Amino acid sequence: MDLSWSAEQLELQRAVREFAAGSLNDDIAARTDNGEFRRDLWKACADFGILGMPLPAAFGGSGQDLPTTVLAMEALGYACRDQGLLFSIHAHLWAVTMPVLAFGEPAVREEIMPKLIDGTLIGAHAMSEPDSGSNSYALRTTARREGDAYVLNGTKTFVSNGPVADVFVIFATVNKARGMWGITGFLADRETPGLACSPPFRKMGLSTSPMSEVILEDCMIPVSRRLGKEGQGHAIFSHSMAWERTCILASQLGGMEHQLDTCLRYVKEREQFGKPIGDFQLVASRIVDMKLRLETSRLLLYRAAWKQSVGEDITMDAAMVKLYLSECAVQSALDAIQVHGGYGYMADFGVERDLRDAVGGMLYSGTSEIQRLVIARAMGLRP
Repeated sequence: MDLSWSAEQLELQRAVREFAAGSLNDDIAARTDNGEFRRDLWKACADFGILGMPLPAAFGGSGQDLPTTVLAMEALGYACRDQGLLFSIHAHLWAVTMPVLAFGEPAVREEIMPKLIDGTLIGAHAMSEPDSGSNSYALRTTARREGDAYVLNGTKTFVSNGPVADVFVIFATVNKARGMWGITGFLADRETPGLACSPPFRKMGLSTSPMSEVILEDCMIPVSRRLGKEGQGHAIFSHSMAWERTCILASQLGGMEHQLDTCLRYVKEREQFGKPIGDFQLVASRIVDMKLRLETSRLLLYRAAWKQSVGEDITMDAAMVKLYLSECAVQSALDAIQVHGGYGYMADFGVERDLRDAVGGMLYSGTSEIQRLVIARAMGLRP
């Protein structure tokens, strides 16, 4: 694995940082407080090329490999202070656009993919249910075949982008007797009769990324909008999770680097007892720990992206990235608050927002406990 970057990749990194810093940070405190999702910022990201970065040029993407894409997403997270917006982009890209590309009917891909890439459509992924918890495949939502359509009934929860989404990837059970092998994936438009979203949830962090329930009552989905074959939902979900667990925290990694740079400036400027607080050993040790977490997380992310780009199985690597990076992000945010002392605890200072945004990383796309199970089983254990 070559850890060096080409001149073109470094220029893309620079351009992404410049775009994000200049276009995505206006009124960030008010947007966060109000839980405001800005569609104009979404469209700006699409126009820049963010939503199509790893996707084929035939659909309007730029066809970048995954290492280049995560480098760009990391740069986006460094310069954009709205981690909620970035989380919504990741949820759309890895859990909606990728499965449509891999499993959608050709006509559906031709219709939907360009609009997912150019920002016309926002996607949401509906798998979790109120009673399923970490057992993703314990679905009560059913799909019954009736002629050229399926009739879906059930409730999905924790649906990121739900309140603003135009299309939904929805999983339902066609044959309960087959367990996870009876689950099928579908693509539903927001206007589909029988599909409704609850009011947005209030969350601890990532407030600008709206989340809701999706309620399905005799919701009819044409067979042409089925993803893959009947009963292939398990494979589609696993495919999405491999992409998502590898990539969804790339922007959080950039946020960690920004956080470290902010702390470094602060400890060099803030004085106590006649000298910068960075000269005190315990403060310096916290900064060193933040640097170590950043660099080790970066190595895990880059390795997983490289392995995916050369066609290797990344099931365990993706789980390790998700587990390690999410927990490092939380600890580094706590350290940043401690370094800033009382100021770090004040909402107006902006440091505590990083912690609130980071905590969700240990929950979405599979909790830390689930990632540990995935890793253990990949090593041949059976916990």
